[in-house]
Amino acid sequence: MNAGSARSFLFVPGDRPERFTKAAESGADAVVLDLEDAVAPAVKAEALEHVVAWLGAGNAAVVRVNAAGTPTHDAELAALAGTGAVVMLPKTDSAAQVAAVRARVGEVLALVETPRGVTAADEIAAAGVVRLALGTVDLAAELGVDPASPSAFAYSRGRLVMASAAAGLPGPVDGVTVRLDDPAVLDVDLAHARELGLGAKLCIHPKQVAAVNAAFSPSAAELAWAERIVFAAEASSSGVVVVDGAMVDAPVVTRARRILSRVRPRPSL
Repeated sequence: MNAGSARSFLFVPGDRPERFTKAAESGADAVVLDLEDAVAPAVKAEALEHVVAWLGAGNAAVVRVNAAGTPTHDAELAALAGTGAVVMLPKTDSAAQVAAVRARVGEVLALVETPRGVTAADEIAAAGVVRLALGTVDLAAELGVDPASPSAFAYSRGRLVMASAAAGLPGPVDGVTVRLDDPAVLDVDLAHARELGLGAKLCIHPKQVAAVNAAFSPSAAELAWAERIVFAAEASSSGVVVVDGAMVDAPVVTRARRILSRVRPRPSL
């Protein structure tokens, strides 16, 4: 599992170990074993035991711990040290929080879901995280906006996209789509996220995974365009060529190569 290149991150409650393997077989690029919102306080210790046992069996996962300063945070980091898990740090507000977690467990995926975190996106992205993710539900609660409104988070998404690009990180991970009964809602959210430059999405149900993976993969038309661009550029002796009636210079070639780099190898038979 590579959290940096993953397109889909599927949440699974940490106190439901019978679902771990099913999630891993869902087609999601990354499984997120959740110790935070999905787990009641009374069973958080038990959930941590389930998560550590599953990781100890050689499985790979992202683990969403509880936020810094909460009663179980330190114990969770201590238990996860050496497991190889990527830690999703909720309510990341500063580079200092990232540094404290990295010193104990290694890789951190910063979940930005507060106004303070959004405004500190640049320093968080530059703190050595593997990726940024946007927590839209918690952020909506603090802002007093509808978490289902794409326009309500345009600024926050844009901040994370720019901060990620400036730090050399992959496109950030978009927040969840809570509607499960209308695939059209998910499609709208995915189109909006792609337009803004996000590169992945958090999923709350396995049936969202296929659409998410498709949305964050190059389409056949995009691949064909990128191949024409690169072929023309490599065949030309000048710095500028024309493809499909449009001028192609170095930035366009860079974009085309980036699209081609996102092609995933087919599984071996």
